[in-house]
Amino acid sequence: MHRAAPATRLVDYGMDPAEARALLARTAGGEDWTTVAESFGTAQRVRSGRAADMGHPVTATEAAGFAAAAFTVAQLALNADDDRKRDLYRAHVEAVARVATLRGPAMERVVVPYRGGELSGWLCLPPSGTADATVVVWGGMSGWGASFLGVADAYTRRGLACLLAEGPGQGVPRLEHGLHVDEHVAAGFGAFLDVVERHPALGDRVGVHGNSFGGLFAALLAASDDRVGACVVNGGPPAPGVPEFRAAREQLLAATGTDDLDRLAQVLAALAFDGSTAPVRCPLLVLHGGRDPLVTQEQQELFTVGADPRTTMVRVWPDGEHTLYGHSAGRNALTADWTADQLLR
Repeated sequence: MHRAAPATRLVDYGMDPAEARALLARTAGGEDWTTVAESFGTAQRVRSGRAADMGHPVTATEAAGFAAAAFTVAQLALNADDDRKRDLYRAHVEAVARVATLRGPAMERVVVPYRGGELSGWLCLPPSGTADATVVVWGGMSGWGASFLGVADAYTRRGLACLLAEGPGQGVPRLEHGLHVDEHVAAGFGAFLDVVERHPALGDRVGVHGNSFGGLFAALLAASDDRVGACVVNGGPPAPGVPEFRAAREQLLAATGTDDLDRLAQVLAALAFDGSTAPVRCPLLVLHGGRDPLVTQEQQELFTVGADPRTTMVRVWPDGEHTLYGHSAGRNALTADWTADQLLR
C-alpha cells in the first residue's frame, strides 16, 4: 500500500497530514492499514460532533472532511467488494453527508437513476449559489467522488459549479447497486450531463475532468457528446490492457464485475481511445507527471490526436507522480483557471 498510496496521495484525498504520516509509519511497523485508517476516521467523526456541540462549525466541517478521507483511504487496501469494504465506504458517505450538512446549501447530494440502480455524487456550488458553467469530476479505479473535494473547492472559488460524480464501477453505484464498467461506460458518465441540464441553479455549459482511469472515460465522453465544452485528462491510460500486477488486476476485475480475465480484456479493448476516428471535439487539457509509473507522457499525448491544436494543452510536471498528487495546489489552480477560461469567457 505504501507504493500505491504515498503521503502525497493521502493528503490530496483530504486526510489530516499528521494522520497520513502516522498511517504510513504505523503500517510500516506492521499494523493493519485498514484498521489504522478506520480508527482515524472514527476519531475525526467524534471530533466533528464535539466541535459542533461547542459551537465551532468550521472545525466540525474540517473534521468531518478528515473523517471522510480516512474512511475512503481505509477501503483502498481492499480490492474485493465484500461487506468490510461496503461498511467503510458507507462510513465515508455518512461523513461526506455531514460535510454537506455543515456547508449548507453550497453542497448537495445528487442521485441519478441508471440501469435499475443509481449513480450518485455531490454537487458543490460557488458562493453565489448559482453557476453559468459546471465541471463534472470523477476518479478512476479506487479513488472516487468526494475524494476530490479539494478539486471542487478550486473550481467553486472561480465561480464554477463542480459535480463530484461516481459512475459505473465506482463508489456507491458499484458497491450498493452493482453497476459496473462495461463497453458503454461513457454513457453512464454522460448521465451526469443530464443532471446539469435539469438543475435550476446551473447553466448549460459543462466540462468534464477525469482522474487516473477516469481520464479515459472523460476523453471518451468528450469525443461522443457535443454537450461537453471542455475536457481535462489527468493521468489517464488511452489503451488499457490487463495489468501484470495482481492488485491492479483485482481492482479492474472488481470495477467490471467479473472474475473472467477474457471478459476483462474484451471490455478494456472496447474502451481504447482512438483519436484518429473519434477525437476529443472540445478544448482539451492533458496533465502528466514525469515520474508516473502507470502512464507515460507518450501514452497521454495520444488523447490529443485529432483534437484542435489551437485549444489543446499538455502540461507536464517532470517530477510529478501519478495524477500529480504532490503538486495538488498547482495542478488544481492550473486546471480550474484553464477550465474557467474555456467555459466562462
